[in-house]
Amino acid sequence: MAVEKQDNLWQAEQNRVNGITKLLAAHIRRLSEELGMHRTDVVDMRKDFWDEVTVNFSSPDDLGETSTSLRQQSQILNERERHHLQSSKALKKYRKLIDSPYFGRIDFAEDPNTAAEQIYLGIGSLMDDDGTFLIYDWRAPISSLYYDGAPGPAAYETPGGTVSGRMELKRQFVIEDGQIEVMFDTGMTIGDELLQQVLSHSADDKMKSIVATIQKEQNAVIRNDRSRMLVVQGAAGSGKTSAALQRVAYLLYKYRSVLEADQMLLFSPNPLFNSYVSTVLPELGEDNMQQTTFQMYLEHRLSQEFQLEDVFSQAEMLLNTPDSPEATLRREGISYKSSVQFLNCIRRYASLLEHEGMRFKPLMFQGRAIVSRDEMERQFYGYDANIKLANRIELMTGWLLKRIAAFAAEERDSAWVEEQIELLDTSDYQRAYQAVRRKGGAHDDSFDDFEAEKSMLARYVVSQRLKPLRSWIKRGRFVDVPGMYCRLFQDRELLERLNEGAKLPEAWAGICRQTLETLSEGGMSYEDATPFLYLKELSQGFRTNTRIRHVIIDEVQDYSPFQLEFIRRLFPRAKITVLGDLNQAIFAQGEVLGELSGLVSIYGEENTEVISLTRSYRSTYEIVEYTKAMIPGGEHIVPFNRRGEAPSLTVVNCETDLLEAVKQDVRDIHAAGYNYVAVICKTAEESAAVYGKLKDSLPVRLVTKETPNFQKGTLVLPAYLAKGVEFDAVIIYDGSAERYGREHERKLFYTACTRAMHLLHIYSLGQPNAFLQDARQTVGAGARAE
Repeated sequence: MAVEKQDNLWQAEQNRVNGITKLLAAHIRRLSEELGMHRTDVVDMRKDFWDEVTVNFSSPDDLGETSTSLRQQSQILNERERHHLQSSKALKKYRKLIDSPYFGRIDFAEDPNTAAEQIYLGIGSLMDDDGTFLIYDWRAPISSLYYDGAPGPAAYETPGGTVSGRMELKRQFVIEDGQIEVMFDTGMTIGDELLQQVLSHSADDKMKSIVATIQKEQNAVIRNDRSRMLVVQGAAGSGKTSAALQRVAYLLYKYRSVLEADQMLLFSPNPLFNSYVSTVLPELGEDNMQQTTFQMYLEHRLSQEFQLEDVFSQAEMLLNTPDSPEATLRREGISYKSSVQFLNCIRRYASLLEHEGMRFKPLMFQGRAIVSRDEMERQFYGYDANIKLANRIELMTGWLLKRIAAFAAEERDSAWVEEQIELLDTSDYQRAYQAVRRKGGAHDDSFDDFEAEKSMLARYVVSQRLKPLRSWIKRGRFVDVPGMYCRLFQDRELLERLNEGAKLPEAWAGICRQTLETLSEGGMSYEDATPFLYLKELSQGFRTNTRIRHVIIDEVQDYSPFQLEFIRRLFPRAKITVLGDLNQAIFAQGEVLGELSGLVSIYGEENTEVISLTRSYRSTYEIVEYTKAMIPGGEHIVPFNRRGEAPSLTVVNCETDLLEAVKQDVRDIHAAGYNYVAVICKTAEESAAVYGKLKDSLPVRLVTKETPNFQKGTLVLPAYLAKGVEFDAVIIYDGSAERYGREHERKLFYTACTRAMHLLHIYSLGQPNAFLQDARQTVGAGARAE
């Protein structure tokens, strides 16, 4: 029920806003003054730190007094800095609140015989001088009533149990610059009026956090802290990512005494996405969590050993030559290497290595083997068979370092050492002396004996030359993991035994050839990276991260079961939230994941909860109705009733006509007031070609996998880099059957189309693809063809 501006009720609410704004302004003035003084105090204390400390090392008592003085002064400084940080955070919160202090109100009474309490909700809390809450944080337990409840009997959960009562009123506000612009009472979760206003806005280069419009099903995602693994399956535009980031803010609020932002980690689809979501948590008053991509983690671990392929290069190869024998073979190899079957094979292989098959690299120095492969293997399998692989590797490390030490002692009298000593200059002599002295090998102030000098210099020279080899040993590089991994593709009998009767791909010989050729050239295909690392970790010990307590994986449909299991092992103490849409699985390894059962199996049904978001908010009703018909099961997607222009399909007969039509369309779209326009192509290769044809006529930007962030204007980009973001208008450059003619490209095309918020214009050079025809037949007259 909308409330008119002239009503007394409206004026009463405006008077309250005025009072809150006045109080916030007073807080801002006070904190600004305090911060200025705190900043001056901290700067002065840092300048004068040593003047306030008594430093005396003459006796043990003086040393203790000095230590106490240092500790006391440091504590005072830390306390001032901590108070400054807290005041700074409060000031930021008040500055965010002053323009729009709150967005909702609920009147709730636990006891039917008492008056209902008026509870106002904002992005942060505010208390009066007497401790009364004037504004409740949207994450507070009682705030869930606003998102989940309706006037009538209502209840909410607290750490102490369930609180029941009655909600007598739910009111929503839009407040800008301290003035109420919209106010209405609603019996629904969140009124359509507010959603309509928010969703009609233009796109932006940063994701916005809109806690005022959280829906009931999204609130279930945000406040779920029961499950070890939460799976969020959501349609395109259903608010999965926004809910996940608000979930992070909620968890940081609820567990603020034990959980910090840097203990939470987001795996995002690409670096562009990291930039896109970078402002959400700061807008909610929280520090940003750690953000990375799975590709960045793989590069961190493997880039020194291999030229690692990224997932985008893999996609380019498969999309540009989809019907070539090599691409067909590659796709089959990806399917197998991403499967649970191959995961189990690697596990059995690691068990086998406890008894036989470990491979080592010899310790070589100047072309000589200090320790041979055979010696290392005998030593390794000479340990007690009950000792785990990783522990045996540790024992091997110590043994090899001793062998290096013995070898170093023998080498000091070698001819090459004397030659190196002759080449030392004065600075080298000084470094040698200092190095030997640090190790306890020299006690005089100078070299005063020729033989002693020669011995010390020889020790220094040999030590320096063997330093890289010692480092090599400590990093476990003596284990020949590449050789052990290659063995899986060289010995078919071994792999069949490890597969325990499971059938290998029909093209196994070709898959082995591709794999071994790439590895022999120093490269590593994207699909081999995780299996290789998994074998490495099983044989040498997992490098687990126990500090991370919560992992969020966005676009999980593009991960394989193998990769998800690896992440689970990598963060053993973490809870995991995974978000995705199986209809947007556009990378080859993601196709292996299949149904939701593949996700649920990671932690098991008893530790996993699945929440499905079927309502789509990003696009207009017409766009959602049109695009959902492109995919199987699309009938379950429910569009939000925001009306707009029907998608258009324009068929042209030549490249020149296509180019001119797209140019004019871009001009018309910007003239209509839209700021973010995407010309989406199938691949990076096509994007670069289209950009080259447009750049002389239009102000366009090319987006590549190296592009750090989105910018306002017209962007030309491949479909797989548009994942997770949205645009005012999307132009599909060529949606023809020639360009998207294969069933495995259906989800890629659907993903590209669903990036559009307000306008979707599709062009086809010749016959449109079959997915478009499916959509047109389903929607009927909903779309116009030209």
